[in-house]
Amino acid sequence: MTSPAAVDAEGTGIWRARFLWVTVGAVALIFLAAIQSLAVTTVMPVVSADLDGERLYAVAFAGTLATSVIGMVAVGAWCDRGGVLAPLTTAVALFVVGLLIAGLAPTMPALVAGRLVQGLGTGGQTVALYVVVARVYPGTMHGRVFAAFSAAWVVPSLIGPFLAGAVTEFLHWRWVFLGVAALTVVAFALVVARLHGLALHTDQPSTARVAPRLAYAVAVAVGTLGLSLAGELGAWAWAAVAASVVVIALASRPLLPRGTLVAARGLPSVVLMRGLIAGALFGAEIYVPYLLIDGYRFSPTWAGLGLTAAALAWAVAADLQGRFGDRMGNTRITLVGTALLVNALLTGAATALLALPAAVLIVGWGLAGGGMGLMYPRLTVLTLAYSTPQNQGFNSSALSISDAVGSASSIAVMGLVFTALAGTDAGFPAVFAIAVALALGALVPGLRLGHAHEAPRRG
Repeated sequence: MTSPAAVDAEGTGIWRARFLWVTVGAVALIFLAAIQSLAVTTVMPVVSADLDGERLYAVAFAGTLATSVIGMVAVGAWCDRGGVLAPLTTAVALFVVGLLIAGLAPTMPALVAGRLVQGLGTGGQTVALYVVVARVYPGTMHGRVFAAFSAAWVVPSLIGPFLAGAVTEFLHWRWVFLGVAALTVVAFALVVARLHGLALHTDQPSTARVAPRLAYAVAVAVGTLGLSLAGELGAWAWAAVAASVVVIALASRPLLPRGTLVAARGLPSVVLMRGLIAGALFGAEIYVPYLLIDGYRFSPTWAGLGLTAAALAWAVAADLQGRFGDRMGNTRITLVGTALLVNALLTGAATALLALPAAVLIVGWGLAGGGMGLMYPRLTVLTLAYSTPQNQGFNSSALSISDAVGSASSIAVMGLVFTALAGTDAGFPAVFAIAVALALGALVPGLRLGHAHEAPRRG
């Protein structure tokens, strides 16, 4: 392990020579993931209309998150047993293959299948990058690294939604998927060259059994998909929802730190809070461009700008958290971040219910990005601070699993409610109301985060 003196001598900046190319490579992958996420959220209303797949609209998002759980567990266990480069390469390959399938899909079910494959890669890539951070950078640098990851959303937030809308409007939505796939191949070819030769193996590999965890991950994914598809069962929809929730709760317990579902103090509350705020934000976010297109007759190009303010605010807030998070403290970050998120969601509900000007929604949604920018990277820093070399992969995958399950479950439930209220004016307000409840619920674990010496000791 690098001593503090050695780090000080070499410079602690994540962009200094010792860390430069690792930082560049990791940020490049985050950048492409951001482009993909913002682009798909922007164009999916057009895709579902073109492929006559409105009933699978929510599944196209929730399905990706569901299968990402499998990728997270597999890559987390793979990293805990050895190096990072092989699992990261596999995850990126699955991500690209999924994009190609979606981009060439002739029907909405085929596109959803591509999104399922893409989810395997997305989940694995996230966990692998967290482990790279844990094994390459000193703990005192983790806040800055994750702030850089958030900052990697700045350019995509400026050009991603607008560019995706323009590509859809003037070329075809298929190029949104195919273009990102091509860029990922080029970027990763450069990244691999920089990661070779680095000491990314753990000296104390885990010996925990992997097969049971993979089985539980598959069960979680199946339960989440069942939740997403429950709307197709008509009168049995809510029975399917109840059964899926039970499956998800039982199967996810072994994949999360003990005490997560009851908000035990420390790491369990860190993981639980991540799932709740992710569910609130990402569940509601996919309806922002939908509302702008459906209710305000925005073009896909301009609807994408509805997400730009939030993404910019996220990056700015993440940078502030990276610089001053230790001084602010976890409780203050929780309270301020949650307040911003709740106010953004209430603004969305009020805009839809009262037919307020679209500008109110666009500006108000920026508050959501500010709140998430404070909380999201802070929870990642805390997770690594609570981790050891033997469980960095497990804890990183647990954080990402909570993120994915929370998002997928909320998207599925919101999709059911939205579909049930189709033809009324209550659909969009109901979606935002559900998100408000989740955000307020995040205060329970948020006030039990504790401290894991994520800040260097003083005195």
